[in-house]
Amino acid sequence: MTDEDKKLLSTFEARLRHLIYLHDELKRENAELKQLLKAKEEECAKAHADYQELERNYANLKNATTISLNGSDVKETKLRLSQLVREVDKCIALLNE
Repeated sequence: MTDEDKKLLSTFEARLRHLIYLHDELKRENAELKQLLKAKEEECAKAHADYQELERNYANLKNATTISLNGSDVKETKLRLSQLVREVDKCIALLNE
């Protein structure tokens, strides 16, 4: 081997080591990003579950306040109760299918 061949080989080895190092760094970064993504997805799922729970609580509170009969809210209460009865009827119909 000539000196020029040895120089080219050492340059190639140095570049190859550098590429391997960059590859390892990217693999590490990719693993970190996957872990961060998983944590964010779990956080998003928890926020969605909390939102649904709050929606149910709000609907229950709305039902409770609608059912509490104030003199001026009788018409609204009757409408709400009719809607609830229709929803129950739909559920029963679905169960009977």
